[in-house]
Amino acid sequence: MGRKLEREFSAGGVLVRRIRGRPHCAAIRPQGKAAGVWALPKGNLDPGERPEETALREVWEETGVRGKLVEKLGDVKYTYTRRNGLRVFKIVSFYLLTASSGRLGEIEERMRVEVAEARWLPLDEAPRLLAYGGERQMAQLALDRFGA
Repeated sequence: MGRKLEREFSAGGVLVRRIRGRPHCAAIRPQGKAAGVWALPKGNLDPGERPEETALREVWEETGVRGKLVEKLGDVKYTYTRRNGLRVFKIVSFYLLTASSGRLGEIEERMRVEVAEARWLPLDEAPRLLAYGGERQMAQLALDRFGA
């Protein structure tokens, strides 16, 4: 008899700002990952939170930069196995955000357990530099939307 998959919902953002006229996106290196492993900021929805609110909060908490919502880019769906062997079907909704205030990397001390470093990646290189396929796809959608 097949066990029912647990479901998990997260949201994240492709946070874009222009640096010397060139669009860049904020990426993080999760704590415990090797140098050069870049990911988009994301996290689980808090109770009562809408996905776009989660994306804005997670981007700010993990990068130190507040964003403004532009539009939803899409969903990344995958299945993974927790340490206890439970299979989880996860949906991560990604949103295109533009940087409004804050300084990249100036994050609360409590977030240092999750985030090793944050960096602006050139948006046209992000589809190659990000570690995860679904996130590379979201960066490509942002690039298509934002233009170079």
